[in-house]
Amino acid sequence: MAEQNLNEILKIRREKLAELQEAGKDPFQITKYDQTHHSMEIKDNFEELEGKTVSIAGRMMFKRVMGKASFCNVQDLQGNIQSYVARDNIGEESYKDFKKFDIGDLIGIKGEVFKTKTGEISIHATEVTLLSKSLQVLPEKFHGLTNTDMRYRQRYVDLVMNQDVKETFVKRSKCISAIRRFLDGQGFMEVETPMLVSNAGGAAARPFETHYNALDEDVKLRISLELYLKRLIVGGLERVYEIGRVFRNEGTDARHNPEFTLMELYQAYTDYNGMMELAENLYRHVAQEVCGTMQIPYGDVIIDLEKPFERITMIDALKKYANIDFTTVKTTEEAKALAKEHHVEFEERHKKGDILSLLFEEFVEEKLIQPTFVIDHPVEISPLTKKKPEDPEYVERFELFIYGREMANAYSEINDPIDQRERFEAQEELLAQGDEEANRIDEDFLNALSIGMPPTGGIGFGIDRMVMLMTNSPAIRDVLLFPTMKSLDK
Repeated sequence: MAEQNLNEILKIRREKLAELQEAGKDPFQITKYDQTHHSMEIKDNFEELEGKTVSIAGRMMFKRVMGKASFCNVQDLQGNIQSYVARDNIGEESYKDFKKFDIGDLIGIKGEVFKTKTGEISIHATEVTLLSKSLQVLPEKFHGLTNTDMRYRQRYVDLVMNQDVKETFVKRSKCISAIRRFLDGQGFMEVETPMLVSNAGGAAARPFETHYNALDEDVKLRISLELYLKRLIVGGLERVYEIGRVFRNEGTDARHNPEFTLMELYQAYTDYNGMMELAENLYRHVAQEVCGTMQIPYGDVIIDLEKPFERITMIDALKKYANIDFTTVKTTEEAKALAKEHHVEFEERHKKGDILSLLFEEFVEEKLIQPTFVIDHPVEISPLTKKKPEDPEYVERFELFIYGREMANAYSEINDPIDQRERFEAQEELLAQGDEEANRIDEDFLNALSIGMPPTGGIGFGIDRMVMLMTNSPAIRDVLLFPTMKSLDK
């Protein structure tokens, strides 16, 4: 559409609004509308509603004027439905106004449910009300836009034009509701913890920083939910969870957005084996509730959530998928030599366990398509996790991988305040060496552990990645209503 033509159309729309306002018919003065039904309700219950009067409301997406009678199509939350609008039924003045309505206007239609000669369930209008005037022009074919960037920036238009996008976000809401139902049924208590914190710990990530004027203190946006939830375990709440936004000052790609939704839960008197069982059951519950099946199509494969998830140690996975035997590596020097041999880059500060993790990321992650628990991580990359009693170089931790992506991360939590302090001090050393993602010592958290925390299992789920799986969405931006975008002013 040429810019001149577009400007002319926008001008005409504003003129139509001015005319309505002058005639005392300003749509923006309407405060409510009695909407009795939605489109799919009417279609699904046609036998019961045929011949009865209903009122629907939504956006007019199509209009065909044929003299004294017209057809229009109204889109609401559930879908769309056709309406037959005739002058003799709604009155001459109302029909004259209706003919001036534009595509994109929000309207209310009251009338009888019937079926046309072609078999389409429709509404025979007796009243048509303009509820809001659209002063902008909708894209003619939003899917055809090569600039997908605009879909993310103007999600409101994306939702209007693409029913599948709307369905994705309806499913997202259902996923979160299903998670809550599952955990509430397991005796968990939902809580809320601070987003602005003095010490952003609980994960290896760089925080956003800001200043609290009233207290004249620098604070950070949380990168994790962990340390406050563990304080509640100390306090005796036993089973707690939180679903909330966390913020990490990092780049964006198909799997990462600087603010995202994390769900963490902690359960007293269990360990990472208990968390594996919970994770497996939770994924099945959500899939069954939201998708009606445990065979989930994603990309070019079917993810089978029904059969038991594979369990494999990080060392065994490296052997299985990359034929690299890390059991022969005894020192950091040997590990670095192995990394060089396989052309994997590392930093001088990295130790043996860090190298194992780098090799795993490089050669194994993308091959873990079906649900797999990768267990027993090196202690160097797990500062909040209990060591394995029989092998203290490794910890009781797992990550759940599906389609080559980390979907959950869980530990048998450290409850030894002395061990935890030593781990925090090691993290402080890494921070001093330039690792901006290292944890800092949290004295209040250490004090909480000193009060006494029971043996505890904890897990964090990436909600956005779960929704990506359940909706067959290739990128995290497809499941975030308003993803982070670079300003157009820059």
